[in-house]
Amino acid sequence: MHEVATAHHSEQHPAGIAFVRDVVLGMSDGLTVPFALAAGISGALAASNIVVTAGVAELAAGGISMGLGGYLAARTSVDYYVSEERREREEVKTVPERERAEIVEIFERYGLAGDALDRAVDAVTSDHDRWIDFMMRFELGLEKPVPGRDVRSAVTIGGAYVVGGLVPLIPYMVIPKTHGAFEVSALVTFVALILFGLFKGRSTGIPPVRAALQTLLVGGVAAAAAYGLARLVY
Repeated sequence: MHEVATAHHSEQHPAGIAFVRDVVLGMSDGLTVPFALAAGISGALAASNIVVTAGVAELAAGGISMGLGGYLAARTSVDYYVSEERREREEVKTVPERERAEIVEIFERYGLAGDALDRAVDAVTSDHDRWIDFMMRFELGLEKPVPGRDVRSAVTIGGAYVVGGLVPLIPYMVIPKTHGAFEVSALVTFVALILFGLFKGRSTGIPPVRAALQTLLVGGVAAAAAYGLARLVY
């Protein structure tokens, strides 16, 4: 009797992609906008405490705004899914043959034919909930929203914005003069963008070095543009 040893195969897929996307959205803006605002103000002011006050006010407003934006985006996705699900449910009830023909077309694109195709279609259409779920996924390309996703998205994006925004502001909190604080803020923001890019790469499956360079480039351009606008104002 021979024992057949099978190697355990484990696939690694990016986990929590929605969470990572929210963190990326909030953190990217948090690292660039407060930095540019503080840098622009520091060019006209000598005392760091005024820069910190303005920066904290911007963090509060920006965090709330970003959080609300994330909530509304997630809520819109939920409402759209519910609307499309209601429409599919009605069509399954009123025009089942047309809906069945659409399932046939979907399976045929995957190479099914003959008895295998008939069995697959029968399996899907034997249960209305499964039928509707199939149509939502494979006809419309929509995944069922995770309950509470809208609130979690708001908290994650808003929180990531505040956390990211604190990075360029901390030097102004500990260094009294804005000139020295600006140089340290630029350095720590530069490092934070690289580290954040590495995190994004590891979380999404993108090569970490490439993700770090992309984040640094995009964040640097955004910060420079915002800095220029802030200097024009202040």
